[in-house]
Amino acid sequence: MPPTSPSRAPSDAVLDRLGRLHPKIIDLSLDRVVDVLARLGHPEQKLAPVVHVAGTNGKGSVIAYLHAMLEAAGARVQVYTSPHLVRFHERIRLSHGLIDEAALLALLEHCEAVNGTTPITFFEITTAAAFLAFAAEPADAVLLETGLGGRLDATNVLDRPRLTCITPVSIDHVQYLGSDLAGIAAEKAGILKPGVPAVIGPQVPVALAAIERRATEVGAPLYVHGRDWRVQAGERGFVFHGRGGAREYPLPVLRGAHQIDNAGIALACADLLDDYAVDTAARTAGLARTRWPGRLQRLSTGPLPGLLPEGWELWLDGGHNAAAGAALGQVAAGWRDRPLHLIYGMLNTKAAEDFLLPLAPHAASLRAVAIPSEPASLSAEQAAAHARTAGISATACDSVCAAVESLVQAQGPARILICGSLYLAGKVLAENQ
Repeated sequence: MPPTSPSRAPSDAVLDRLGRLHPKIIDLSLDRVVDVLARLGHPEQKLAPVVHVAGTNGKGSVIAYLHAMLEAAGARVQVYTSPHLVRFHERIRLSHGLIDEAALLALLEHCEAVNGTTPITFFEITTAAAFLAFAAEPADAVLLETGLGGRLDATNVLDRPRLTCITPVSIDHVQYLGSDLAGIAAEKAGILKPGVPAVIGPQVPVALAAIERRATEVGAPLYVHGRDWRVQAGERGFVFHGRGGAREYPLPVLRGAHQIDNAGIALACADLLDDYAVDTAARTAGLARTRWPGRLQRLSTGPLPGLLPEGWELWLDGGHNAAAGAALGQVAAGWRDRPLHLIYGMLNTKAAEDFLLPLAPHAASLRAVAIPSEPASLSAEQAAAHARTAGISATACDSVCAAVESLVQAQGPARILICGSLYLAGKVLAENQ
């Protein structure tokens, strides 16, 4: 189950009970969520127009960009994302901010009472709670992120969203989706709907072919990267080529070359949301205002940065698969002014070495840690062994704090990157408050 807040709220007790209603954390199906939604009065049919986003990497960043752009255009926006980093409340964002504790508690208790003891996964029943929250308040748009896959994801119960979007597809969650990229892309493409336009982010050819096959089957018009829109990066900004021709934008506030692609996907979505009047000014303002913690985030305040001597930097990223490792490797290649040291922890369900290989040429050392309170975490010793196999000098540490303390004893200044898991990122953010 995802990490919870270090100071437990009453809603956490309900979340714990809901997490025990089904023996499997993930069991892809629509039957259970359709049943509970019917008993709740079909809140999914009472939502504002929905932008439904699937993919492997970049979903949250794309939603964060689009959220900021729509708000800059004056729209009231509701957002559903997962997992959370510190508090469950992060998953359900209403037009006025994160859902508050009293409202969340009431929703969860209502869903629990309606469902009873019927087996249902944690994600399914909390998705139903999010739909209830959104249906109860006025909004102009809902941004909805799939949890896993697409075709059988609990979010995929909408007959006709306003827009769908598929970010880059790569290998991840092989225990649920398999290791065949075409098959994974076909699962993601399960969110495509007849007559509903879809923005398609950068894809490898086999994934794009699978998405296009599904689009042809259901009659979904596609707006495809490289064919209908593209981005061109520069030193101080980038150019987006889309329906309105070529427009120049400043670099997005989220760091990394991969974030230009994510920003481009959001801009492509804005192209197809012409009824929201997301003009160039709103798009530019949104790119500057976007906030998405745990994604190549520099930590400059709190206990952990307080351990650093002058000239040191501390960064945090929650990416955890091969594509995320490649993106971080590209960032690390540009960090040539000082040595880079990694603090690394990962779940035992991930391909650890595939993530680490792109970082290996740029890392001076690695401190491996177990993710606190996470049963599926690699041990520090296991994580260190994977790092050594990937070609990185690695040692095991008892904690992130201990890893930082051991690193600052070395010759500096240097840069530290904490990476390998969103769960680890959440723990770091919670402990660094």
